Amino acid sequence: MEAALSEDIWTECNTTPDAIDDALRELLRARHAANHLLVPARVLNLVVVVDRSWKGEIANRLERVGRYHASRTVLCAVEPGRTTIDARVVMSYEEPTGDALGVILEQVEIDLGEVHLANLDNVIDPVRAAEIPTMIWCPHGHLEAINALLALADVILIDSDDEPEPAVALARAAELLGSVYVVDLAWLRTTPWRERLAATFDPPGRRELLWQIGRIAARHQASSTASAALLAGWLASRLHWRPTPLSRHDGDELRGVAHAGDHDVEVQLDSSDQVVPGLTGVTVAVPGGWSLSLDRASGGLCARRRSEDGTESTWQVLGASRGEGGILGEGVRQALLRDPTYGPALSCAREFCPAVG
Repeated sequence: MEAALSEDIWTECNTTPDAIDDALRELLRARHAANHLLVPARVLNLVVVVDRSWKGEIANRLERVGRYHASRTVLCAVEPGRTTIDARVVMSYEEPTGDALGVILEQVEIDLGEVHLANLDNVIDPVRAAEIPTMIWCPHGHLEAINALLALADVILIDSDDEPEPAVALARAAELLGSVYVVDLAWLRTTPWRERLAATFDPPGRRELLWQIGRIAARHQASSTASAALLAGWLASRLHWRPTPLSRHDGDELRGVAHAGDHDVEVQLDSSDQVVPGLTGVTVAVPGGWSLSLDRASGGLCARRRSEDGTESTWQVLGASRGEGGILGEGVRQALLRDPTYGPALSCAREFCPAVG
């Protein structure tokens, strides 16, 4: 049976960053004095800047990240017209049993105004835990806040699917990647699809087909063109294709080619009516007749493979989707990792997308 979760709370209106820092230190001191087996987690700071009206929704998303909670989460809610700072500090922990250590997670909620964004580093620097990485996430834009916090950031969490124009989103991701490590939720949404595609061609007898691929079609939710472009960019970067700009056909369908040495690869990005963000399906095909299609289905992915002789087989890939809570949790986890394939995939995705429009 799990132990009950306990909380220590401090609140103050019209406060200052130094007062919040003092409160954090005093709560930690008092809790450790009461039980020396309770220690603060010291792995990652997560600083989130959101519109005040969306504070509850973002807080709920953060609650659903599972075991990948940041050590100290600082949630800044921006309210137009506000000139003062209100703050709330919550320390959560389970009382340890026996000689095992218990871990304290810290959450700081700061209500502030747009006037504070240009100098948000002066608010955050005293409040973040020292000597551990800091990840910044601004799901509602707030570029002024991002620019102010770049000097403090080790990682920026973005979602390229949030920007209506994928070319703009991918260009912004590339710009940020020049300064800090970038974790892109649009990229993470492609992870199950990339894993299944890589596994398909892993058997030695099937690897030669990789260099014969003549068509890639990525089907995606209407607002997730960036995810589809990143998947196509991943294949292009890994297989040394040379992308060319895609053009729009029949509304939201994007068409183009990538040059793969002695042949061209057809590239298709098609929108669908799916409700949740991300991909709905992927097809890769070889001119000789072999093809593989993966489509989102209940409980995982539906896989359909056609062999060169026309034989078809269908099976279910279980547990492929992480859900949006799982995607965000994976984004927090990725702050402590480094994915060497994102940068090259992003570069190729940008080659596919400049002419879109």
